[in-house]
Amino acid sequence: QVQLVESGGGLVQAGGSLTLSCAATRSDFRITNMGWYRQAPGKLRELVASMTAGGSTNYEDSVKGRFAISRINAENTVSLQMNNLTPEDTAAYNCYADDIRGVRFWGKGTLVTVSA
Repeated sequence: QVQLVESGGGLVQAGGSLTLSCAATRSDFRITNMGWYRQAPGKLRELVASMTAGGSTNYEDSVKGRFAISRINAENTVSLQMNNLTPEDTAAYNCYADDIRGVRFWGKGTLVTVSA
């Protein structure tokens, strides 16, 4: 088993930046894909960004050019650099990691609030 611990959420003004980080509690756990989902109040959860172990990335359209995902495979960590934030980015952000069996693990989430 592995747990994912997120950090970096908070309150920021529109136009500001935040970096979210997520670390697996076991560095020896073999992870394939890692990424971030978010869910805003009253909205469906959506995939924000993901990265394969090989470095391929995928972004939700509204964050392209503003958010950047990165990971350190050897440490089983993933980060999300968020720039030019808007109130529409306000949401609970959860990181996830898929192990080599395809089992998905989730972090407990971190809240990002962007004020106008």
